[in-house]
Amino acid sequence: MSEPGAVGPGPAAIQVSRIMRPDDANVAGNVHGGTILKMIEEAGAIISTRHCNSQAGEPCVAALARVERTDFLSPVCIGEVANVSAEITYTSRHSVEVQVNVMSENILTGAKKVTNKATLWYVPLSLKNVNKVLEVPPIQYVRKEQEEEGRKRYEEQKLDRLETKQRNGDVIFPVINPDRQTKEPQTVGYSQSSLIHLVGPSDCTLLGFVHGGVTMKLMDEVAGIVAARHCKTNIVTASVDAINFHEKIQKGSVITISGRMTFTSNKSMEIEVFVDAEPFVDESRGRYRAVSAFFTFVSLSREGKALPVPQLLTETEEEKRRFEEGKGRYLQTKAKRQVQLQQAAQQ
Repeated sequence: MSEPGAVGPGPAAIQVSRIMRPDDANVAGNVHGGTILKMIEEAGAIISTRHCNSQAGEPCVAALARVERTDFLSPVCIGEVANVSAEITYTSRHSVEVQVNVMSENILTGAKKVTNKATLWYVPLSLKNVNKVLEVPPIQYVRKEQEEEGRKRYEEQKLDRLETKQRNGDVIFPVINPDRQTKEPQTVGYSQSSLIHLVGPSDCTLLGFVHGGVTMKLMDEVAGIVAARHCKTNIVTASVDAINFHEKIQKGSVITISGRMTFTSNKSMEIEVFVDAEPFVDESRGRYRAVSAFFTFVSLSREGKALPVPQLLTETEEEKRRFEEGKGRYLQTKAKRQVQLQQAAQQ
């Protein structure tokens, strides 16, 4: 874990650890990205909920509002221990920023490696009224600049959340039993996939809405199915763009997680994933968009080497438009990564 950027009041950095089991991984032994995302969110929820209840006032539960882009730097394998460390790095009046690092440990050799770094945003919701957002206790910063940097990150994510919500009119129609024999391989329609899930008590927080980590795990599963159908090889999660939680999902709702291929480069695939919720208890409310994100997967050989990805065949003007938008995101990310490598080399 990096040196803490902020100290008290509130809890210090925490660590959650768990050994990876066969049911956490794919057939090649690589742990699903969704499993790691779920662990990341659990650690974030613990530390942010503790902090938001660190002063006298209404008891509350911290609800996940957003996950910034996260890269899967290295795969985690069955039998390794995933150590997830979380610390609070910024608070606004109604939100908490949590920085999370994931390190895998081979308990036979003692070898360790960083596998993920993530930034999550939480809001405290009253236990008495799920629709009431409470104020967050402030934290103290080691340096004044850290507060200014945090405020800048807060404003940037707030703006991006608003922009993403405005784009959420798009729809992926669920595909339950598609006749793939009538579709051409490597087209959007061929690999498009959906999963329908009834939200039960074990999926939910004390307030009766879905844990963010549960939702992210399901999203990763659907994105993985899309990627596997497209290239028919072993696939792993490479990165996830910002995940925005637009609306809470209540216990008893039916959620439809839908994914479709939007862009392919030589060695990566971008999959757009939507989560739509249908409340059963509140009949006055219809189906609504709850979560959205873009997942990037890579194809691997049996030896774990990156394989070329089949080119996505776009058939409609809408698919071509989404492909070009995905290409723009890919090039932007590639340029940022090159800048980061140059800066690291100069240090």
